[in-house]
Amino acid sequence: MKDRTSWSNWAGNQVCAPASIRSPTTEAELVHLVVDAANAGQRVKCVGAGHSFTSIACTDGVMLDLRGYRRVLAHDPEARTVTVEAGISLSQLCDELDQRGLALENMGDIAYQSIAGASATATHGTGWHFGNISSRIVGMRLIAGDGSVVEATAAENPEILAAARVGLGALGIVSTVTLQAVPAFRLHAIEEPMRVDEVLRDFDGFMSSADHVEFYWVPHTGWALTKRNRRTDEQVAPRGRVKEVVEELLVPNVAFGALCRVGRRKPSWIPRMAKILPSAGRVEYTDRSDKVFTSPRKVKFYEMEYAIPRDAIPEALNRVRALVDEAGIQLSFPVEVRVVAPDDIPLSTAFGRATGYIAVHVYQGTPYDAYFQGVERIMDGYDGRPHWGKMHFQHHAVLSARYPRWDEFQAARRRLDPEGRFTNQYLERVLGPVST
Repeated sequence: MKDRTSWSNWAGNQVCAPASIRSPTTEAELVHLVVDAANAGQRVKCVGAGHSFTSIACTDGVMLDLRGYRRVLAHDPEARTVTVEAGISLSQLCDELDQRGLALENMGDIAYQSIAGASATATHGTGWHFGNISSRIVGMRLIAGDGSVVEATAAENPEILAAARVGLGALGIVSTVTLQAVPAFRLHAIEEPMRVDEVLRDFDGFMSSADHVEFYWVPHTGWALTKRNRRTDEQVAPRGRVKEVVEELLVPNVAFGALCRVGRRKPSWIPRMAKILPSAGRVEYTDRSDKVFTSPRKVKFYEMEYAIPRDAIPEALNRVRALVDEAGIQLSFPVEVRVVAPDDIPLSTAFGRATGYIAVHVYQGTPYDAYFQGVERIMDGYDGRPHWGKMHFQHHAVLSARYPRWDEFQAARRRLDPEGRFTNQYLERVLGPVST
């Protein structure tokens, strides 16, 4: 236990001073800490890896650090499900699944997050026919504001499961998560630069040209860095160790970090330096799925990401490109584009529509307001839904109209946390008070 300390997230842009930080390792401890906080009139928030860019995990009450709460509790080989404690990281989860001949169906591009944090914010990867991580949750155990433990499955409290799969930490403390996994698989990856206009000209064709496709437009150039991952039964053919270190660590982290630092000091140099990024050439390899989906991220940054209807992506990205040029914004970070299948989770950014994502980034310590606010205005024109764990400027009065099942989520919130035990300033801004 730590008392009266401070906490900051990975990017360093969110800082808070909890009254205490606790590190529970059992569900009984979680229940005890929630009950104690309720008796003391304190709020409670959980934190995993701290990879959200918003203040979603911040509190002036009790912070529960779940990094020591990470065991695999159950595995059903026939159903291909696993039940895990909420603090398990995606990287550890992938290793545990692989030992059982299983894998996550889809992943984002990092594996640092806890499963509870990743699912609470609708973390996603990319894939025309594949949903986000939350869409594969089939069961949960939550600790409500009064300390009671709520089992949520398709058979028991299904309305709670529906809402809690993307719960923003507002419905209770997630204790365990049961995931629907798939048989372990490999991915054949092709990474290469392409002209961004060529990619956008046949956007649907390009994004459906492999199972998992994404690209990064490099500002101040006409290039996109593309990634196409195809599911395969081929044997593993990874890059050699030296080549992997160069391509995964030295170029995207060490060298890119150096370029970002130079660009922060000399913004006028950025357009010339941007031309270096598309020069790496084509890379091709086959490896375990999670090793292809994810890669190290050592360069710290701030990020905003918006979900919009998939067919609006080409127009929206071209408007972002125009914004960058017309406003004279100097950017060292590429703009990322991904797609996912629709789902039925009330506060999922992919609820009810085939979804595309546009993510914008700036190097840590770089001013971002003008850029992010300009991009947000563009996304508002498409009923954009901001990623819950990434920076944005929205308010619940606007967001409520963009989620058709908003009221169902609020009903679950009132039932599980009527006193606002799990709220904070961020949740009050994006969700409103519990009473609404």
